[in-house]
Amino acid sequence: MTAPIIVRNGRVLVLDQRLLPHKIKHVRIKNADDGCKAIADMIVRGAPLIGIVAFYSLALEAGKPGSNERSLLKKAGKVNSARPTAVNLNEAVRQFTLLLEKHGQDKNFAALAMKKAAEFHRKEVKASELIGRHGAKLIKKGSAIMTYCNAGALAAPDLGTALAVIFEAHRLGKVKRVYTCETRPYLQGMRLTAFELEAAGVPFRIISDNTAGFLMKKGMVDAVVVGADRIAGNGDTANKVGTFTLAVLAKHHGIPFYVAAPLTTIDMSLRDGSEIPIEERSDGELVNIAGKRFAPKKARGLYFGFDVTDADLITAIITEKGVVSPVNRANMKKIAKEE
Repeated sequence: MTAPIIVRNGRVLVLDQRLLPHKIKHVRIKNADDGCKAIADMIVRGAPLIGIVAFYSLALEAGKPGSNERSLLKKAGKVNSARPTAVNLNEAVRQFTLLLEKHGQDKNFAALAMKKAAEFHRKEVKASELIGRHGAKLIKKGSAIMTYCNAGALAAPDLGTALAVIFEAHRLGKVKRVYTCETRPYLQGMRLTAFELEAAGVPFRIISDNTAGFLMKKGMVDAVVVGADRIAGNGDTANKVGTFTLAVLAKHHGIPFYVAAPLTTIDMSLRDGSEIPIEERSDGELVNIAGKRFAPKKARGLYFGFDVTDADLITAIITEKGVVSPVNRANMKKIAKEE
């Protein structure tokens, strides 16, 4: 499958995910402004990938003629505000800023920043692999798994988070079928998750978002596995809007609900989910589909990009360091300290 980010000979290319699955096009990131645009305009998406692209874009900015500590701090602030919910973005910018404060005067700072960005990238890749291994142990043989949005390699190189669990469980012969919700309004489930499942040879069916509860009621779902954009200190989890609805439905039907995410997605500075900033995006993304307006001309929409799932609705949180269950503040602190 086409890689969501390619780094070669100092060049950084990202896959324009808005065009998938029908067109493969890479966009070159040359500086912080390019990185900011790629993140804000959804050319790239998925919390881990956003963080990776942010770090590389700032490192590239450092290599521009005339860049200095002051200008780089300003650019870092701009990149950090590109999308407010994904904490991996904040962590990437934080690490770059710390590096800048310590080595900003060094002649080879740009090269050092690229090296650190690559290390950040490799760490997320390794986390993806380990999440898959830990999560697959929770999946019973012959399971039908429901997932939402896209939490595969396109969101978290190289295997994803939720899809890393599914891919590894499938490799072990445990997966009977995957149900991927379409995920309105960007249709990441239908466009991206289906694209990845097909490439991996995993049996799947695409369902409309409002079919999920009916399948659970019919006994057709054995587990739900989703990713995350930010997890608060008590385990409350922000993910693509609609995740909370699935969690409530799963709880009602006695179906385990798993969140898969690297430690960089956990924000222990937040007491609970009420403190997670939730991005409200343009209503044009909701009322227009594939560039065509479907709502009445004067109608206004309301589109929150994410919602928050309460910790008591989550059966377990799967990280690269192991599984958090039950999901509570004490266990979150324990896993966070292991980083």
